[in-house]
Order: sequence, then structure tokens, then C-alpha cells
Amino acid sequence: MASDDTDERRGGDGSGRPQRDESDDQFDESPLEPGADDPAEPRDEGDRAAAVEEVDGRIVDLLSWILDTETRAKIYVYLLANPGSTSEEVATGTGLYPSTVREALAELHEEERVNREKRASEGAGNNPYEYTAIQPSELVGGVVDQVQQELNTIFTLDRLLDRHGASDPGLEGGNEPVTITVDDTEPPEPAATEASETARSESEDATSTGRDADSADEDDATESSSAPGSET
Repeated sequence: MASDDTDERRGGDGSGRPQRDESDDQFDESPLEPGADDPAEPRDEGDRAAAVEEVDGRIVDLLSWILDTETRAKIYVYLLANPGSTSEEVATGTGLYPSTVREALAELHEEERVNREKRASEGAGNNPYEYTAIQPSELVGGVVDQVQQELNTIFTLDRLLDRHGASDPGLEGGNEPVTITVDDTEPPEPAATEASETARSESEDATSTGRDADSADEDDATESSSAPGSET
């Protein structure tokens, strides 16, 4: 009975091979709708270029913050892609003015962000400098050290200000500053002041004495005129 049941499940072709279920092996081979994206095909070149341009723009913005200007950032990016370039080649590749490129390269070399050396040439004459940018890891490491140094300076100033405020609590009370007015008028000499007061006192005494004498003379004249026998 078991063998008969097995033969019935295998199928009725009589070959003894199991019959394949066509429903499990069917694939959807219908064409894609117009405008649909096929995951097997690469992305459009325009989208890829836009993505690369966006990434490049963000990198330039970051390097502009690190290197202070967008011009220096463009030069650095160009030198990363084209090491050993001269200033003229950098100006041609970036579209910047040659004088601007030379000035920026001199500053970057002084800051040790690009390296330069004379280009080897078999002919005689002045061989131009060729420039190579340092690695981004070295560039970022230098910026981290600079930021850390600036933060340490700020923290040191904060500690000094806090210490000064704690030692002088009067400043925290909002007291008004003291105003001192200076009078440049010279005071009179003491001796001259005393002499002036003495002379004024003597003058007042003399005036008072004269007034008393005049009053006495007037009284004598009045008495003599009113005495009997004075009339003729």
C-alpha cells in the first residue's frame, strides 16, 4: 500500500520521476513600466554627478573653515588630486588668478600645509616649484591642536575672572564707579591771607575811630551853641 501511494504522488507519466510543480518556478517576466527604475541597472550619470558635486561642496566648505578661505581650500583639493603641481598648473586647474594662487601657496607653505620643492629639469634655467598638499589626517590633527589651545586659553581666562570676582565682592554688588573731580584752581597763600585780614581789621578800626571823633565834635558844637550868653 505504501508503494502504491508513492507512485500516485509521483505523477502519471510512468517514468518514475517526480512531476515538477510549474506554479513554483514561474517568474514574472513582464516588462517594466515606463519611468520605473530597474535596480539591476546603474544609476543615471546625472544623479551620480550631482551626488559627487554635493559631497565635493561639503568638503570644500569644511576645508574653507579649516583653511580660512575658499580659495585656499580649492588649491588644497587640487593639490590632493594633482600632487607635484606648479603654481601655473594650479591656476589653470582651479580657474584662479595666478597671482592669487602664488600668494595662497606661499601662505600655505609657511603654515606647513603644503610642501614644495624644485622641479627636476635637465635644461638650464629657473626650475619652478612644485607643490604637494599634506594628508587630510595631518591637516585635521593640526586644527584639533589649535582648537584645543584656544579652548585652554578661554578656560584660563574664565578661571582668572572667577578668582578676581571672588576676591572683590564689591564688584558683584553693582556699585557705581567712584568719580573724582579735580579743581585746578590754586589756593591763596596763608601769609597773604592773614596780612589781608589784618589790614582789613585795621581799616575797619580806623574808620570806626574817625566816626566816633566826628560824632564827638558835632556834640560839642551843639552844646556850645545852646549855652546862655553865647548870643550877642
